[in-house]
This record gives sequence, C-alpha cells and structure tokens, in this order.
Amino acid sequence: MLTGNQIRKEFIEFFKNKSHKHFESASLIPDDPTLLLTVAGMVPFKPYFLGQKEAPYPRVTTYQKCIRTNDLENVGRTARHHTFFEMLGNFSFGDYFKEEAIAWSWEFVTEVLKLDKDKLWVSVFTTDDEAEQIWIDKCKFPKERIVRLGEDENWWAAGPTGSCGPCSEIHVDLGPSYGGDENSKLGDEGTDNRFIEIWNLVFTEWNRKEDGSLEPLPKKNIDTGAGLERIAAMVQGKSNNFETDLLFPLVEEAGRLTNSKYGDNQDVNFSLKVITDHSRAVTFLINDGVIPSNEGRGYVLRRILRRAVRHGRLLGQSELFLYKMVDKVVSMMGEAYPDLKKNIEHIKKVVKIEEEKFSRTLDQGIQLVNQEIEKAKKEGQNKLSGDVTFKLYDTYGFPYELTEEICGENGVEVSKEEFEAKMEEQKEKARSAREVIMEKGQDSFIEEFYDKNGTTEFVGYESSEEKARLLNIRESKDGKLLMIFDKTPFYAEAGGQTSDHGTIKGNGFEGRVIDVQKQKGIYVHTVEVVAGNAKEQEQYTLEIDRAIRAAITKNHSATHLLHKALREVLGEHVQQAGSYVNAQRLRFDFNHYEAMTEEQLDRVEDLVNEKIAQALEVDIRNMSMDEAKKEGAMALFGDKYGSVVRVVKVGDFSIELCGGTHIDNIGKIGLFKIESESGIAAGVRRIEAVTGTQAYKFVKQIENNLKTIAKTVKSDLTNVVDRVERLNETLRENSKEIETLKAKVTSYEAKSLNDDAEEINGVKVVAKTFKDKNAEELRQMVDSLKEKLGSCVVILGSGEDKAIFAVGVTKDLIGKVKAGVLVKEAAQVAGGNGGGRPDFAQAGGKDADKVEEAVAKAKEVLKTLL
Repeated sequence: MLTGNQIRKEFIEFFKNKSHKHFESASLIPDDPTLLLTVAGMVPFKPYFLGQKEAPYPRVTTYQKCIRTNDLENVGRTARHHTFFEMLGNFSFGDYFKEEAIAWSWEFVTEVLKLDKDKLWVSVFTTDDEAEQIWIDKCKFPKERIVRLGEDENWWAAGPTGSCGPCSEIHVDLGPSYGGDENSKLGDEGTDNRFIEIWNLVFTEWNRKEDGSLEPLPKKNIDTGAGLERIAAMVQGKSNNFETDLLFPLVEEAGRLTNSKYGDNQDVNFSLKVITDHSRAVTFLINDGVIPSNEGRGYVLRRILRRAVRHGRLLGQSELFLYKMVDKVVSMMGEAYPDLKKNIEHIKKVVKIEEEKFSRTLDQGIQLVNQEIEKAKKEGQNKLSGDVTFKLYDTYGFPYELTEEICGENGVEVSKEEFEAKMEEQKEKARSAREVIMEKGQDSFIEEFYDKNGTTEFVGYESSEEKARLLNIRESKDGKLLMIFDKTPFYAEAGGQTSDHGTIKGNGFEGRVIDVQKQKGIYVHTVEVVAGNAKEQEQYTLEIDRAIRAAITKNHSATHLLHKALREVLGEHVQQAGSYVNAQRLRFDFNHYEAMTEEQLDRVEDLVNEKIAQALEVDIRNMSMDEAKKEGAMALFGDKYGSVVRVVKVGDFSIELCGGTHIDNIGKIGLFKIESESGIAAGVRRIEAVTGTQAYKFVKQIENNLKTIAKTVKSDLTNVVDRVERLNETLRENSKEIETLKAKVTSYEAKSLNDDAEEINGVKVVAKTFKDKNAEELRQMVDSLKEKLGSCVVILGSGEDKAIFAVGVTKDLIGKVKAGVLVKEAAQVAGGNGGGRPDFAQAGGKDADKVEEAVAKAKEVLKTLL
C-alpha cells in the first residue's frame, strides 16, 4: 500500500517517463490579479492556456499546493472538504490530447496505484463521443460504467468567452453502504458520498465567441487535476481523507495538544479535523508570505487560524496550542516542500502572535455573552436573538458554539436556525456584491502579429543602439505612435523596472520613445513624433538614453543588495512583495510582520553600503533552472518558468533570477541611502531609497537642514545635538513650571467663582464660560468648586478653536441631576455630543461661538430638574 508521499513521487516519476518536465509547486500567492489565492493546479499555467505566453515546455507535470475557502463551514464536517490540499497534474500545451491523457490516467490508476478496476467509473461530457470511444477502445473500459454528464459537471471554461472544453472524470465506487443500491449509477441522486471523483481530465479544444458559438482552437491543451488526499484515501482503503497517513498523524497531534482523542465522539472528531486541516493551511500561507490582516489574503489566513483556535477552546484548551502544530506539519511536509524547514521559526512566531491576540478576543467575547445574558434577563427574556448571536460572531469573532455553551449553563436559549439565517443573509449580500472577473485571452492584434512575425529580438543587454526594421506602426488613442520593430535595444517595463527612454531616427523621421511595453514577447514602443513620418519595412536607428539607463540599472542592482540585506537582518522569511525602479529612486516591498527598528534599518543600510564599497563584480549568466537552483538563486514565482533563466549574481552576496538590466560592478552605485520605511498593508512593509547622485543630494539636503538648525540654536555642527538636547530639557522644565502656574491660576479663578454661585431652588449653581481653557483646566476648576461649595452643580464651557464643556454634580444631588445629561445638552447646541458619569462629565462641540448659548441651555435644563 502506497503512502501519501510515495503517491506524490510516483505520479511525478510516471509523467517524467512520459517526457513531461517537472515544475515545483508555485506559491499560494498567484501571479494573477484575478485570483486571491492559488485554487487549482492549472493556475500557474493560465497564461499558456489563454495564449498570453508561449509555454517553455510542451509537457509539464506538478504537485501543486492549493487553498480554497468557499466551503469553509464544511471543513471538518465531511470526509473530503479541505482548505489546504495538493493537486497532482499533467499538462499539455498544444502537444498530446485526449487519447494520451485518457490512456495514461488509466495506466497510472490501475498499474501504479493498483486500484480495483471493477470499482472505477468514468464520466464524459454529454456529446463527447470521442472521449467515450477512447475509454472503450484504448482502456477496454466497460461502456456500462461510463456516464454522460452535462455542463455543470463535465465542462470547463475560462469565462463566458474564450478557451473552454469538455471534461472526463475518474470516480471510485465505495459501494451501496455509502448511498444508493446495487443498481445505482454514477450521477444518481443520493450517491454523492459513494462515487468519489479522484481525477479530472480537461480537454481544452474550443474557443467560445461573443455570440456563444464555438470554434476549434488552433492549439488544443490538456489540463488535469487529481486530489492527492482523495487518491491517498482510495489507495489506503479509507472513506475519510483525515484517516490517511497524510492527515491522521496531525489529527493525533491535535488530540495530544488539546487533551482530546479521535474516536466515537463526533463533536470531538469535528474539532480535531478542523485543527488538522487549518494547521496545514496556516503553515503554508505564512510560509508563502501571507500575514494575518483584515483584508484580502490576510483575512483568509486570519479567519482560518481563528477557526482552529476556536475549536481548541471547544475541546477545553485555553492555552496557546496552534503554533505548536506547525512543528508536526513541517516534519510531515518538509520533504516535499523543503522551504518550510527554513521558515519554521518565522511561521511559528506569526501564528503565536495571532493566537495570543485572538485568545484575548475570546476572553472579551465571554464577557460580552454574559452581558447579553444579563441584559436579556433584565428585560424578562429567556433567549438571545439571532441578531445578538450573529453580532457576537461577526463583529467580535466569537464562535456561536461557545455562545450556545455559555447560554446553556445560564439557562438561556439560543436559536441556531436564527443564527444560520443571519449567516446566509450575509453570504447572499457577499454573493450579490462579488464581481467576477473573467479573462478573454490575449489582444487579437498581438495574436495575429505574433502568428505572422513571431517575437521581437531584444538586444538591449549588449547594445544601446541598433538598426532595426519597422514591422508595424499604429496610432494610440492620445495621438502617439505605437511602433514594433524586428529587434530593439529598449528594455520594456517588467518586474517593477520602468522602460528605457530614447530616440528613433532615420529616413527623415525622428521620435522620442517615452514608454515600451511587452506582450507575448512583442515590444511595443510608444513614440512622440519630433519630425517627419515613419513607414513600415524601412530601417531606423533605435538609441536608448544612456544616462537614464545607467541610473535605472544602479537602482535595480541596489534592490538585489537590499533584498539580501533584509533577509540577513530580519530573517529568511523576508520575500519580495513588489518593487518599482526608475531613474530617480527605488521602492521595495517585502513581507514582514512588524515595523523595522532604527537599529535594523541602520544595519541594512550599512550592509548594502559595505558591499558597494567592496566593488563586487556583477556576474550575469543564462543557465537552466536546475543549474540556477544548485547555485542557490532566489526567484519570485513569475520569474521561474522557463527552460533557460537569467541569473544575476553579485559577488558571493546575492544571487537571483532576474530579467532586468544591471551594472557590471556594484561599486558604481556609489552610495545607498534609505529615505523611509513604512507599512503599506498588513504584513507588508515598504522601503524607499535612493542611490548615486540622488543619494548624495538627499544627504546634502540633510546636511543643509542640520546647518539651519545649528544656526537657529546658535551652535556649530559638532555640538548641535548636545545643544538641541539641552534646549529640550530646558523646555521640559519650563513646561512643568508653566503647568504648575496654570494650575495655581485655575485654583485662584475657581475660588473667585465662589462669589458667582447662585441658588436655584435652594441649590448652589455655578455656570461660567471662558475663552482659553483646556479640558484639564475645566476639570480642575469643577473639582475645586465642588470641594469649596460642598453641595452644588457646576457647568463650565470654553471656546477658542472648538467648544469644550465640563459639568460636575456633588453626590448628594445626583438623584435629581446627572452631569452626563447636562453636558450632552450643552454639547448638542455647539454641534457635538457626549456624556459621562452622574457626578462628572465632559464633552466637545465643533462651534466655539456657541459656548455661551450652550451653557445657558444646560442651565435652563437644570432649572427643570431642580
């Protein structure tokens, strides 16, 4: 019987023997703006399926880590729902098609996995006679176990238009005990848990046009996906994925950490499965650079992580435990995903920080539940409404199960139906608000141009000036020219590096190149006309602006140094999350869970400048991906698929895959200076920096500012820091003295207000306004007057930029008068609001001109209360 790890290896070896290139799993953060996470094995290859890029190999095989959360509430309840799972796949880009895909899947399932042929069923699309015949002729598969299903089950499409095609799926029959009877077939009602899909073969052979009609694709593709967890269950004779060797050791570890045991108690089993599944998802998401937050991928991670922690609480575990699950996940998955081992401490730290935060939230939630119970009882209710239970869950993150448990202990009812109705209402709102982004493939002009002319030859690594033939010229919407040549020295914007600028001249024409974009290897130059007209098929001289190129290359090479320095100072978990490089500056975004300290920034800056001072050589070579890995090259997902990759090595310090332009010696950067470090999203930091001349200008500006400060404080540059610190100390002492004097003045003013006290129905009342008092001064005056007068009501207001009010009521009078009521009346007159304790309250308002009117209003209200 094969283990899960063996199945993974056998699958890859099987297809490597069928001339497939093995690509490692791509990141869970896809190189695709339409997707939040990698949800299927084909996601990394969408550009090839949609014709946006040429595939580097005609045949590819992978095991791909995936995340799906569309059925999160079912994870742990069913035998096969997961957030994290692995998808085995083999892909053909215009090479083999249905016959090979079907035959090889049958060979692998029956000869490698050795699944019982008599328990296998196959589905094909309603009209796919070809696929059915291949199953019968090539695989000798019995026709009576082939079922035809419609578009909902056996059709794949990229969107309403574009690439699409039929599917064929392989299923395993678990038998009548899981649904139906001896005569049941795949697709019959009530057999969802009986016929288990293990492999989906997608035959992408059609293009759906705008009018809905189908036309054959010039190149037909194969996209297959086989869930590793499901296959392992079938091979190991388990009806539940969580009982396979891929998952059950994690179930046992979750039980050990929560003092629970997997067995007959379905509630306990449910919670252990949730913790098991979610611990894998959390570990892999953080490993790929996701940090918990309230939006996007970070929110997905936070939601999964908190759900796992909640289930730990339901099992009675109040201590932190989830971060400890990471060790077991890494020990089980580290062979297939070795980068987990390098990042284990970072992963555990992020999980622990979030787990600590949510544990505090849970404690607050328990208090909130008890408050709601008390409130309901006071109102004569013996039940918490669905509005309340949903608010506790949605607003405060408090689980319904815990709300239900606490209510049960207090003899208060809750309605799960009402809670679930509110949940469904929220889902419906989300569904109706969700914008579905579909792709229609590549620009038709580019497709046609590519088919006729192929790609543009880029010579910009070696040459800054080149004679080239103009192949196509068009006018853009804003009147500029779009020009395509057979070759070009101009670097097209890519990987965060801006394009080259320069000139195009020849045959009486002159134009300025202001932008270059690349589509499917075709370089499109945006040109402002200076003089003359250009004609297709004529030769022109293309020359880049060397000064701009030099400045860009310095900044680009500096980002490589910065990336490596950040990993050395902060840790190996740091990954590039984006960058922007132009001639003036560089911007580098990276994953990190907290702001950098001044000391860390200094160490990074020092390390980069140290390498610049060493004048390290920059070695750029083309090599195979395997060679690059052996060299230790770092790569972002979007860079790593290609038979030949470009490796940029800076001495023995940095080595990365990169298609950008670079200097030949790092010493030419001259100087590197960090301008700022900031957070741009949860878990994502940004450094902005300058190099060379721009760095010198930045430092010069700082020096000029320092000279100005020195002149202002009457010091020289050598002693300016000491001088400023002494002045600050003097200011602090003066401020303390001023505050003491102000307190005395306030006390004297309060005493003088004794004489202004009037009596209203036998109660002493002081109502007074000022122009320049702050909130603290008003409070001190209220306290002083209450102490002096013994029994009184004090209403004070002040207004300069805005209105401020303070009201005090001695304790013997709060039965009649509440300070919060009076201060609210005053604040509302001045365009504000507020409240407070019965004996003292403060508030503010926008309109300082209405302070006197506001105090008068509060005084009038007071008269009605006394």
